[in-house]
Amino acid sequence: MLEIKLILCPVDFSELSVRAYNHALSVAGYYQAKVAALHVVDLSRYPSLGFAATAGLYDESCRAFYDDAEEQLRKLVKHHTNSEIQPELSVEQGNVPDTILSFAQARNADLIVMGTHGRRGYDRLMLGSVTDRVMRTSPRNVLVVCKPPHESTAVDERGHHVHHLNRILFCTDFSENSERALKYAISVTSEYDAELTLLHVLEKVPRPARAAQTIAAATEQLEKLIPAEERKTLKIATAVRIGKAYEQIIQFALESHIDLAIMGVRGRGALDLAVFGSTTHRVMQLGPCPVLATHV
Repeated sequence: MLEIKLILCPVDFSELSVRAYNHALSVAGYYQAKVAALHVVDLSRYPSLGFAATAGLYDESCRAFYDDAEEQLRKLVKHHTNSEIQPELSVEQGNVPDTILSFAQARNADLIVMGTHGRRGYDRLMLGSVTDRVMRTSPRNVLVVCKPPHESTAVDERGHHVHHLNRILFCTDFSENSERALKYAISVTSEYDAELTLLHVLEKVPRPARAAQTIAAATEQLEKLIPAEERKTLKIATAVRIGKAYEQIIQFALESHIDLAIMGVRGRGALDLAVFGSTTHRVMQLGPCPVLATHV
């Protein structure tokens, strides 16, 4: 079983970050983990502060931003948190993604839960880029909550959000990194008693005469990834699609009503970032369900 002791959830008070916070609480309740709610005040977004007449006025303005952020964070947590989980509240100042990453490292967070974008216009673009930067550079697993999930979300008798995972999708390109990430998919599938589908997308369209043979070979390769013991105890299926990877992953998730997609994220070199941008990032932004990016 995966061990999750601390979940970090950055919030910007947008609707999406509230959804991410509710999701973080649900995961924390399942794993008996602690939650740290973090808001980052980026003073560079307020250029008028640089024109403060005196140092005293500047300090006073900064303090007002902090006080307002702390009050909003307390209200958000009070409204959305159940009595069984008492999150740690933190307001930090600095560059948003850098502060999130340094906070996660300092506190040794096991999982970061984030929304994909912020409120509107510039803010929407900014938080989208923040999540993108954190996912690209964090050595920790990142769970990205995008659109409202479908029937996987329920509200219990106490009004708390509970996320049921019935169908999990693991996407693999047969690289060493994606195969290592399979252990996370198998663990989550076992813990939630869910169904797991291993999906591979053939981006190079085979010639019609070789299509069936190519799909059969990929299916066989998928079957070999399933450990013998898990094959006996878990509900695991395989699927092979042909086309653009992100399009086929999103389409499959829609058709199969997937509750969580799990994707391995490679290193942080130029080629890896290009692969990330063309597949994981698009699934994260356009897909119908949360995406767990595992860094291995």
